Amino acid sequence: MELSENPDTHFNEHPDTFYKKLLDEVPDLIFKMVCEDSRYSIVFANESVNEIYEQDVEGFMSGTDGFMKRIVPDDVDSFMNSLESSKRRLVKWDHEYRVSLPKKGVRWVRITAIPEMQKQSVSFYGRITDITSFKQQEMKLQLSEERFKYALKAASEGIWDWDMTTNMVYYSAQSMKILGKPEKEAVYPNTFWLSRIHPDDLDMYDKLKKDHFKNKSATYESIYRIMTDQGKYRWVLSRGKAIHYDAKSKPVRAIGTLKDVTQMKEKEMELGNTINIIGSQNNRLSNFAHIVSHNLRSHSSNLKMLIDLFKTAEAQEREDMLQHLEGISDGLAVTINHLRELVEIQSEIKITRENLNLRHYLKNILTILHNEITKHGVTVEINIPLDVTVNYNPAYLESILLNFTTNAIKYSSSERKPMISYDFEIIDGQKVLSISDNGLGIDIKKHKSSLFGMYKTFHKNKNSRGIGLFITKNQIDAMGGKIEVFSEMNIGTTFKVYFHEEN
Repeated sequence: MELSENPDTHFNEHPDTFYKKLLDEVPDLIFKMVCEDSRYSIVFANESVNEIYEQDVEGFMSGTDGFMKRIVPDDVDSFMNSLESSKRRLVKWDHEYRVSLPKKGVRWVRITAIPEMQKQSVSFYGRITDITSFKQQEMKLQLSEERFKYALKAASEGIWDWDMTTNMVYYSAQSMKILGKPEKEAVYPNTFWLSRIHPDDLDMYDKLKKDHFKNKSATYESIYRIMTDQGKYRWVLSRGKAIHYDAKSKPVRAIGTLKDVTQMKEKEMELGNTINIIGSQNNRLSNFAHIVSHNLRSHSSNLKMLIDLFKTAEAQEREDMLQHLEGISDGLAVTINHLRELVEIQSEIKITRENLNLRHYLKNILTILHNEITKHGVTVEINIPLDVTVNYNPAYLESILLNFTTNAIKYSSSERKPMISYDFEIIDGQKVLSISDNGLGIDIKKHKSSLFGMYKTFHKNKNSRGIGLFITKNQIDAMGGKIEVFSEMNIGTTFKVYFHEEN
């Protein structure tokens, strides 16, 4: 292609014709409108009027009525107001409105024009553009955003958007509502949110977030407590993801959601408490069954022994036996009364406690076991002050003392005279009862993990059932206390019972 050295030699067209051809190729409607004495007239329009207004140029220019009749009636007032404002202030005219066309139907258009003051008139040089596609996309986006906001609100979820380069975070209106603030969007430094997280939850929150940023997890998710403006903590579920990284693979922006899960967490904790209560109730029911079989069996065996002896005893011996029978009978009555009380409290969450004289209860147990103690020649040593009391459940205390004492007798050594010692002390402000014997002892290293297991026995005694220590441990745990064991084979055993007392 060669260009002429003098282009003007081939420019034979009149300038008006040349510029008209150029303007007719522009897809927008180009026009000039003049306002004189409050009357508007269009003095020029390009051929694009056929496409945008579905009119010919002559029809469009036949006064403002030519194009005004195409405007949707609801948009006429705003159209005229914007036009008059531009003319009066001599500022750019920029307005969007709808037109109703014979073929295309309703279309959105945008008119822009520059007003210029003439001697007796104002001229507008402008263009009209079909923006229907843009408006449709805009309305779809707006509808999508409205649906998204509604969905988030219905799900009680808020949005956060963290710009890590400035350390500023955008919070949606729903996020602010969770904090008890007015339901309005806000932007705060990241420290604003961090300062409200419960101290016990902060380390885990920080770890999970850092793990995600180090690509250890695809997304970030954490449940923690956040302080509201009302001074109360609420549980929130925060989910997020880093979406932008810099050249060094360092995250620079992350977005996510916040959901108030307080009700869910409260229900979860309530369920956990219910499970604990059920477990506690089951333990107490189990303890009750064991107390019935174990404690009553001790009474019944003693009664049978005395009755057998009574049948062949002389008159003087019978007098002594009757006293023992009376003691066993009284003990049996007390035990049955305690069992009755246990039945009454099984439906209660809290175990009944009383201030009990420890030495008095021990004496009752020794009375019940008098024949066994005499039969085996057991030496009993009591080092408990007369006024010591423990805040405990009567049936549990009786069962604990009975179990330890019967075990000490049952597993006494044939190589030496049996001895049982009851000692009392206070350790770190806590009342402690020690029951020591010089019996067979227990191999602690061998049986440590199963010492308090159900049906676990450590000697070949034919009367061993392996439930005594299991019962005792459960009863002490139920009362909030603890038990320690010190034992050596063929030397003896010491059990320390720590009493947890409620004020």
